[in-house]
Amino acid sequence: MRATWSKPVILHAIGEDGEDVVVENSLGASWALIEDWPEEDGEALDKALLVLGAVAQGKAKEEDGRKALIAAALEAGVKITA
Repeated sequence: MRATWSKPVILHAIGEDGEDVVVENSLGASWALIEDWPEEDGEALDKALLVLGAVAQGKAKEEDGRKALIAAALEAGVKITA
């Protein structure tokens, strides 16, 4: 779960004090979704958490986690650079 993605995802203005959060792997994505996420509910959010759990168990690829994070960001209206 700590393999670095080919390209990080930058989540704009969701961190503490509104700073950007740079996510480089599925572990970081999990933390962002749990700690920093502006929404508590959402279909893409739920799916992302499941996919990231599967990545942690070796049942899904890191890239699947990256795609799921991007989908959750789009659903929540979080501005991203990916």
